[in-house]
This record gives sequence, C-alpha cells and structure tokens, in this order.
Amino acid sequence: MLCSVSTLHLFPHPNSNSPTSQNLHNLLHSFNTPFELKQLHAHLIKTNTPLSTLPLPLTKLALVTALTPDFPYAQRVFKHLDKPEIVFWNSCLKAWAEGQSPFDAILLFYKLREFDIVPDDFTCSFVLKACAALSDVLNGRIVHGYVEKLGFRSNLFLQNMIVHLYALCGTMGDARLLFDKMSQRDVVTWNIMISQLVKGGDVEGAFELFSVMPERNVRSWTVMIAGYVQCGKPKEAIHLFMEMEEAGLRPNEVTVVAVLSACADLGALDLGRRVHEYSNCSGFRRNVRVSNTLIDMYVKCGCLKDACTVFDEMEERTIVSWSAMISGLAIYGQAEEALSLFSKMVQIGMKPNDVTFIGLLHACSHMGMIDKGREFFNSMTRDYGIIPRIEHYGCMVDLFSRAGLLQEAYEFIMNMPIKPNGVVWGALLGGCRVHKNIELAEEAIQHLLELDPLNDGYYVVLSNIYAEAERWEDTAKVRRLMRDQGVKKTPGWSSITVDGMLHEFAAGDESHPQAEEIFQMWGKLLQKLKIKGYVPKTSIVLLDVEENEKEKFLYRHSEKLALAFGLMKTPPGMPIRIMKNLRVCEDCHAAMKLISGIVNKEIIVRDRNRFHCFKDGSCTCNDYW
Repeated sequence: MLCSVSTLHLFPHPNSNSPTSQNLHNLLHSFNTPFELKQLHAHLIKTNTPLSTLPLPLTKLALVTALTPDFPYAQRVFKHLDKPEIVFWNSCLKAWAEGQSPFDAILLFYKLREFDIVPDDFTCSFVLKACAALSDVLNGRIVHGYVEKLGFRSNLFLQNMIVHLYALCGTMGDARLLFDKMSQRDVVTWNIMISQLVKGGDVEGAFELFSVMPERNVRSWTVMIAGYVQCGKPKEAIHLFMEMEEAGLRPNEVTVVAVLSACADLGALDLGRRVHEYSNCSGFRRNVRVSNTLIDMYVKCGCLKDACTVFDEMEERTIVSWSAMISGLAIYGQAEEALSLFSKMVQIGMKPNDVTFIGLLHACSHMGMIDKGREFFNSMTRDYGIIPRIEHYGCMVDLFSRAGLLQEAYEFIMNMPIKPNGVVWGALLGGCRVHKNIELAEEAIQHLLELDPLNDGYYVVLSNIYAEAERWEDTAKVRRLMRDQGVKKTPGWSSITVDGMLHEFAAGDESHPQAEEIFQMWGKLLQKLKIKGYVPKTSIVLLDVEENEKEKFLYRHSEKLALAFGLMKTPPGMPIRIMKNLRVCEDCHAAMKLISGIVNKEIIVRDRNRFHCFKDGSCTCNDYW
C-alpha cells in the first residue's frame, strides 16, 4: 500500500522551543521549484542543525523535480532511503493521474523508462488511469505492452483497466479480443464490457454478454435496465427488473432511476408506485435525482397531483426539479400554474435554464398565450443570456400555428438564425391542418420531404388536409408518394393498465379476449351519448365512403375501445388512464368529455403531444390542442 505522503528524515528535527523552528518548518513546506529545494538543502547543511531528524515531504519533492532536468537530483535523494525509489515516483503519478494533469503522469512514465527505473504494477495502474482520463489509446497500448513485458498479465486489476481503456476509447474490437483472451475474469470485467457496449448503443450485444455472465451484481442488472431505457425499450427494461427482483438483489438508487424512467415511458403506474414506496423505505427520499425522476414518472403516468406532492416534499430542489414540474403543469394545460411556479423559482434565486423555457413556451402554446410566449422567448437572451435552441424556435412556431397566426409563423421560420428542422416545419404543417391553409401546408411539406422523408406523420397530415378539402386526387397522390418512398403509416394504438397488466388496442381490434364484451359496453355508452346530444364527427374519417361506414370507423377507434375496457374493469371512483401513441382525434375527444360526465369518472388520456384530463363533461385543454 502506497502512503499518500512520505517523509524523508535526513536532517534534524527542530526543537519546538527553538526561535528558528517555525521558519524551518515554513521552509520545508514552501519550496515550489528545484532551485528553492536546493536552497533549502544548502541552508540545512550550512546551519548544521544539531537535531536528530527532519521531515521532508517526498511527494512534493517528486512533483517539483519530476519533469525537470533536476530529475537525477531527486533520484540521489531517494537512493538514501529504505523504500524503493519507484514508491515515491508512484505517489507523483497518482497525484497527476487523479488530478488536473493526467498528461504529466504520462510524461513522467516515459521519464522513468528513460532513466531505467523499473515500473511496478502500481505505476502501470496510475498511467492507465491517466490514459483513460485523456481517452489516449495510443499511449494506453504502449502501457499495455509494458504490462505484458513486465509479467503483470495475471494482475486482474490491470487487465480490467486495459479492457476499460480500449472500450472507453471506442476500440471495442481490441477490448473484446483482450476480454476473450483473459484467463481470469471477475464481475467487474463483465460489467466493463456491458457498460461500454450499452454506451456505444449496442444493447443487444450487451445483453448477449449479460445472458452468459457467471455472476451478476446490482451494477450488472442496472446497466442493462438503463441500456434498454435509453434505446427506447422500456418493456424489456421492466421485464429485466422483474427478473432482478426474482434473483433476490436489492435495487440501488441508480436502478430505481432507470426503472422509474421505464415506467414513465410505458405509463406503468402500478410498478412506479411500488418502486416509489421501495425508494422511501430504502432511504432514497433525499436523492434529488430519484425525486426528479419520480416527478417525471407521475407526470407521464397521468398523476399530476402525485408529482406535485413529490415536488413539495423535496428538501432540496435543483433546476431540473423546477423545470420538470413546470413542464408537467404545461402539458396538463395548467399554464397559469406553470407560470406561477416559474415566478416562485425566480424569487428564490434559482436561475432558469434552456429546458425551463421549453416548459414555459409549451405552457403558452397549449393555452394560446401569444403575448406571454413572445415575452418569455425574448426574456431568454435579454435577461438570462440563454441562446435559443432549435427546440425553442419550434415552440414559437407551434405557438403561432395553433393560434392561427400562420403567416407570422412562416415569417418567423424564414428569419430564424439557424436552419429549421423537421419539427419546426411540422409545427407549421399541423397548424395548416387545423386552420385549413393548403398553400402553406404545401410549402411546409416541400421542406419536410427533404429534411425527414421517412416520417409518415407528415404525409398523413397533408393527405388529411386534402381530404378535408375533398381534393381526393391530391389525397391519392400523397398516398402514392408514400408507397413509392416505402413509407408506411404508423398504426394507431391505445393502452390501459388494469391490475398490473397492460392491455393494448388497435383501431377495430377484435383480438382481445373480451372483445365482444368491449363492443357491447361501447354500444351501451353510445346510446347514453346520443341522449346527451353526441353527433359523430364523420368529417374526420378521410375516406370516400358512406356516412354509416364512417361512423363504424369512428366507433372502433383504439382509445374508445380502451375506455370501454377500463369502464368494465375499474371500480367506481378510480380514474381511467389511457396512453395513445398518436394524437387523440376530435370525435374521441368530444365523446370522452361527455362520457366523463355520464359515468362520473375522471378519464386521463396521454397522447403524443399532451395530457387530456376529462372530468364532469370538460377537458383541461379547453378544446385547444
């Protein structure tokens, strides 16, 4: 074991009563150059202090002389000591490798080799750490060569460091080659490979290794769970978490964050609540990252009140906490509350960041607050020095487009200092559909076909715009263009979780085991709806078919089927939460408003843009979405 600070007892130790003891102590610890060190040495010899010992800080001596021409001078000092010389150079290597000067550690390593000082395994480990800090694979290969040459191949710690270095630097082929050749591996070795594969986006490759691991620890499971979340596979992440629980391992805070993120993506509220309870029992309540992820999970699962409770109970909040809560309020249509929370945040001295302003602009966009949106957009740079990103420009285009200010939205795009992307033009296209502006829609689609030619959503919107105008030939042209480009329309689906089980429905879906009962339930609802004045919005069925056929299409929309199933399976008073991958259609929106009043239930629908909370015959979006 290396000592962090060694001392050299070549000179007498001053008597505490001596008038020069403090001066001598200062001299011993104040030298910063080889010249000052030699002055100190000369002073001690000249004064011939008649005391027995004198402590000289050896780590400092090594640091001061390591990369200078006075290197041999330090060597001569070290040779008078009982400890091997490499011990003192290692202390210098460690300080640089773990500090702000990893490159100096590499230079010192070459200096040691120049003066034929034989490295030990500690030397190699510190230099490898410096190479990792710099992502320096070239020098790492050289150190690897020394490890082999000096006979340290059996040192598992060093082998793991080399595997990590190769993987970290993106040379996964070298990392895998060394991994396969290792005669001995431990769980750290496997975790290094899995972690770096996940970071490189090769989650399937990581899972292949994970599947054959002889031993797994919490980190192994956590890396794989987080990897699946990051690559957009929350179902696989949750399945793996279930296996981890069955294996008897207790999740740590990082695992909890990963699983909660998966729950947020899937809308898996029951599991999210269970993980929240486990987190509190395990003492993770004070972990800010856990709390921030809980806010996000509850928001995305349709439980805004629970998100607010987590936020209110936090002992410490970061800008992420405030931004997450502001964004959550925004997508629930509670713009005033979002803006009020922002005011409180500023009052306590918390400085907003770019993400905060995305939430604020969303709040303004979803509720048509044009002037407030302009004010926030201008305030970003003027008051906080935040340069707007493409997301902020997209929010502004969305704000103008939703409000029907299509020409202003178009001019805003044309005057952007950065190139607009597909999201920006897509926001304009969406506004063109709502406000039936075919000319600007055609302009937007020209840009979108260049920027994002495989996004089916844009083709569908333009096709719908033509269909609503009964320009059936143009509708057919768009469909043909999709076919020629190999673009397929994304199937719409809705999901609902009942008793911990996820049920998914597609439009017209008859595959569910209880499909017949679901259709019967919808039939009963339809009778009550018509008594309340419901008239099917057949104009949104963009097919050239008879009215009764259009009504049948409407009645089999996936969100209606999910709602009927939810009414069959949930007890009175329990909210129904539905997740939809596309935008809720106008007919379903109108029907759900009425149904919420008929059945006296809160119905929460999360679509790809926002949340709709139906209660007592109204929606939090105020029909502005």
